[in-house]
Amino acid sequence: MVAVKSEEPSPRTTTAAAAATTPSTPSNAAGYAPMEPEGVWEVVSAHFREKGLVRQQLDSFNEFIGSACQTIVDEMPDIVLRPEPQHVPGQAAPAAGTKIVISFGQLSTSKPSFTESDGKATVLFPNEARLRNLSYSAALYVEVTRVDVEVEAASGEERAFRHEPRNLFLGRIPMMLRADYCQLHGLSEYQLQNLGECPYDQGGYFVINGSEKVLIAQERMGNNCVYVFRRSGNSAYSHVAECRSVLDRGNKPARTTQVKITRGGGVKGQSGQCVMVTLPYIRADIPLAIVFRALGIESDREIMERVVHDPRDEEMQTLLMPSLDMGSVITDQNVALDFIGKRGNAVGVTRERRIRYAREVLQLEYLPHIGIGAYEPAKAWFLGYMTHRLLATVLGRRTEDDRDHYGIKRLDLAGPLLTGLFRQLFQKVVREARLILQRQLDSGKELNLALAIKSRTITDNLKYAIATGNWRADRNAAVRTGVSQVLNRLTFAASLSHLRRLNSPIGREGKLAKPRQLHNTQWGMICPAETPEGQACGLVKNLALMAYISVGTPVADILEMLYNFEMEPLYEVSPAQVYRSTKVFLNGAWVGIHPRPEELVSTLRLLRRSNEIADEVSIVLDVGQRELRIGTDAGRVCRPLFIVEPKTGALRIRQHHVELLRDYETTGYTFTHLVNEGLVEYLDVNEEETVMIAMDLEHLATAGRHAMYTHMEIHPSMVLGVCASIIPFPDHNQSPRNTYQAAMGKQAMGMYITNYNMRMDSLAHLLYYPQKPLVTTRIMEHLQFRALPAGINAVVAIACYSGYNQEDSLIMSQAAVDRGFFRSLYLKTVKEEEQKKLLGQQELIERPDPATTMGMKPMGAYDKLEQDGIVGVGERVRGGDVLIGKTAPLGVGRTGDGADTVAVAGARTRKDCSLVMKRTEQGVTDKVMVCTGESGTRMVKIRIRTELVPQVGDKFASRHGQKGTIGLCMPEEDLPFDADGVKPDIIMNPHAVPSRMTIAHLIEALLGKVCALSGAEGDATAFTPVTVDAIGAQLVQYGFDPRGWTQLCNGQSGQPMQAAIFMGINYYQRLRHVVFQKLGARARGAVQVLTRQPVEGKSRGGGLRIGEMEKDVFIAYGASAVLKERMCDVSDRYVVHVCDLCGLIAIADTKRQTFECRACKNKTQVSAVEMPYACKLLFQELQAMAIVPRMVLQHSGE
Repeated sequence: MVAVKSEEPSPRTTTAAAAATTPSTPSNAAGYAPMEPEGVWEVVSAHFREKGLVRQQLDSFNEFIGSACQTIVDEMPDIVLRPEPQHVPGQAAPAAGTKIVISFGQLSTSKPSFTESDGKATVLFPNEARLRNLSYSAALYVEVTRVDVEVEAASGEERAFRHEPRNLFLGRIPMMLRADYCQLHGLSEYQLQNLGECPYDQGGYFVINGSEKVLIAQERMGNNCVYVFRRSGNSAYSHVAECRSVLDRGNKPARTTQVKITRGGGVKGQSGQCVMVTLPYIRADIPLAIVFRALGIESDREIMERVVHDPRDEEMQTLLMPSLDMGSVITDQNVALDFIGKRGNAVGVTRERRIRYAREVLQLEYLPHIGIGAYEPAKAWFLGYMTHRLLATVLGRRTEDDRDHYGIKRLDLAGPLLTGLFRQLFQKVVREARLILQRQLDSGKELNLALAIKSRTITDNLKYAIATGNWRADRNAAVRTGVSQVLNRLTFAASLSHLRRLNSPIGREGKLAKPRQLHNTQWGMICPAETPEGQACGLVKNLALMAYISVGTPVADILEMLYNFEMEPLYEVSPAQVYRSTKVFLNGAWVGIHPRPEELVSTLRLLRRSNEIADEVSIVLDVGQRELRIGTDAGRVCRPLFIVEPKTGALRIRQHHVELLRDYETTGYTFTHLVNEGLVEYLDVNEEETVMIAMDLEHLATAGRHAMYTHMEIHPSMVLGVCASIIPFPDHNQSPRNTYQAAMGKQAMGMYITNYNMRMDSLAHLLYYPQKPLVTTRIMEHLQFRALPAGINAVVAIACYSGYNQEDSLIMSQAAVDRGFFRSLYLKTVKEEEQKKLLGQQELIERPDPATTMGMKPMGAYDKLEQDGIVGVGERVRGGDVLIGKTAPLGVGRTGDGADTVAVAGARTRKDCSLVMKRTEQGVTDKVMVCTGESGTRMVKIRIRTELVPQVGDKFASRHGQKGTIGLCMPEEDLPFDADGVKPDIIMNPHAVPSRMTIAHLIEALLGKVCALSGAEGDATAFTPVTVDAIGAQLVQYGFDPRGWTQLCNGQSGQPMQAAIFMGINYYQRLRHVVFQKLGARARGAVQVLTRQPVEGKSRGGGLRIGEMEKDVFIAYGASAVLKERMCDVSDRYVVHVCDLCGLIAIADTKRQTFECRACKNKTQVSAVEMPYACKLLFQELQAMAIVPRMVLQHSGE
């Protein structure tokens, strides 16, 4: 079979048989046979089995908890307290050098726990946190050591007294589910089910106040790299080379250094193009030569050697000459430093101070990633390199850098985001502790360390950031919003997709097209189909299936390795060597040069493939620029590829590796083994550009003179993301259709998780009879789409039948609906809590007593409540019913003379604040939960279920962006039928296909037909060689037309239809937009106070407004009576009495039948006029502004 794969993968049976017949010895030739095409899928399965789909989130968070927090604590300088001399009579002052040193040591954490309001600590599991609205967080402790240093007054020697180290509570850190310290880490499927968790849920999110929060990966430009950009036409500079330099440790913000070149004409009186440098904290741009001299490179020749590495390159030397001439006035290092210092922030200081200031800027703030301190020679080389890049771009030898190249982008996941926050908060804790301890010391009290460390700082701020999504990692950066979002739980695929989402923090208003476009370098890293439509299009993206984000590896080991492999350190290099050798960059910093880069690269790759170096390190040899760039930083996107043996041109992975993966339960062989044995390796975007990748085994076999392949794709369908992998044959659709389906797949109803009955989600949809699709993709298995499906296989005919399916509407079989087709549940949870009021008074959940409670609802509303004031389970409830009775104490009143009023017997002492069901809703109470919340107060949650039966107006979609609403539920007897009596479940309009070019929809229908007849699953994975002819041939075997045409009879007349109808099986999804939740209509109801017009909005029971354009339609029709009815009669009709003489509004007492116009003392000639109340209001508002509108009346009939 070409198109169909059987339920049980066939290779398993063959291998078992083969193993039984052949002795399994390593010398067996079959064991080293090349990998079969089917073996690719075993590798894919092994990858997802081990890594899952949220590995990048978990690894990033584990790195944060495991090492980043400790690093921050270790970097913190000790608190040194010196007692301020206090004059206390009869007590000697402490010796001059006395001090107390408090240092922070090892951090420790436990698994998540919760302290109840009575002080009892309990183990906390995620589901309890969700149900009770708690935060799933773990306590963090820090080891604090106190050392008292005393100085002997006589001898002056120091004596240190070391106290016992103490573990102090530092705060609570929100715990990511399934991370290493989570309660669920490493549990079996059975244990997870006992804890009320879904075994398919992969974690990667937080639970804060009971709601699930995801941290969205934030995209940013990489640090420490040199980029050259062209400036716009009106700028003084034509090109700019910039470097955002950040030290990999410590909390310094990024320092941007720019090297710019002017357009011709240059600066004051200089001819030619001059190079200027922008330094941090220095207001003006400094000429290049002066910066070099300030760095200790004084002669013009040395400067020239730093910039132009080739002594014969006269073109570049000529371009640099004006810049050297410009700085020729200053020849000495100190004069250059003074020149820079004068342009600093300090004004009117001595020359020494200015020179010191300039030196500090150059040592500490300028290019900090090269080094902090006396690293001037290395910084001079790097400045020369930046200038060289700039000049090469100006001369047209290099193209300017592409801002959208994905190799220079970094993604900040939970780890880096929380690290930035934690660093700032820990510094704040230490700052406050220092002040408190100093105060305790000065007042002569005993130092209380536990009191000084404010644990609430870290707890509350981390919780606030994740709960609201307002992120402020450093004090001078703007607050980022939307970093943390509520996990989408509509469908399982929506949850997975949300955990793999990326966000580019570019303003959504910008009409910039470039950052939104799909970039070549995103192949295999980012899904080309899954992105929202509208303003965030192309800015919000999703990771491709096998993409992974690096967590960062320490630089020190690799640097040491480079020195061992004959790399010349930069500070020992002579200019002549630089020209002949290759520059070596480590995370953007130029660390040295190497004479034989090819050897070095092959050695490094060998070490990486044998797991001596971390597999996420990228090694890029740029032969043209003679640079070797090694990247170890966090946030690079990378993906796995098969390695091709260069000598033979064959894959390194062999069939026996695939066999080992297949029997993983006995062999224990995993995807990591493939990586460690050098069969598969991870490449990031930059390294990917230096290798040759075959698309599949077929391409690999054709390698010859035109291509020497070094790697092969694991499978081309891995370029897609989670939602696009559900689409069958996506390579046969017009691309925007795949994008539409990727967005709609997140709104389909289905099984969103298996433990839905143990959860109280605020909104949830559940399909009654979800089916796994007949036409599947290989990847759905790993997305758990078969276990948790979101749709039904429907018999679909494509025909114009009656006219009730025009403009993307569908005709659905009423009989199918009656049998349960696409029926679903809608679960909604409401909650109420007893909150504490002022003065120790408290709200109570109870059945309100009419005798003591004021402001009660109509009496019938409380009928459904039980004795405890909570509605019972299985009770049918509708709008206006009270679900939870709750009363609050009335404030204690005070009389005028200051005495408290005593509650009079029979007076109302409480007010009703019960929870009432919304007007438009109805349902059955499904589950009631009573518990205590975080503060120990009683809390009630009630889950209400409503059955949603498909009806006219509900929205459905196939998996190809073909969405439509039901136009008619047709009775079974009226539907068309074929010779076997088969009737379609859905009739879709043929006009929906041609212009949209969703050919895959048609192929799916054909393949679905084959699957239904053969009882097998169809394989519709992207880029598989299935042809329509092959499917057609199988249809013929079952006695059907090869192109899916069927002769139908009209169900109303019984006559055969004139045209053959295309009929097949398509997988349809029911989307969450149901007409029941959108219906809003009213006859009479609430009105606004000011204008007395109907209120707006469905929730308030508002009306539908006739707007300006609708008014124009009525005018065009000449329907004046309709216009008056809509604008006045049914809106705000009002009768005003108007004086006939002066035209002002008169006073009318309709009971006594007396009328009077105060303006002209007229009591007889007053007429009743009908007008909108808003018109009357306008006239009175104008009168208030001293503008008098007079109504000139003309009696009707005159």
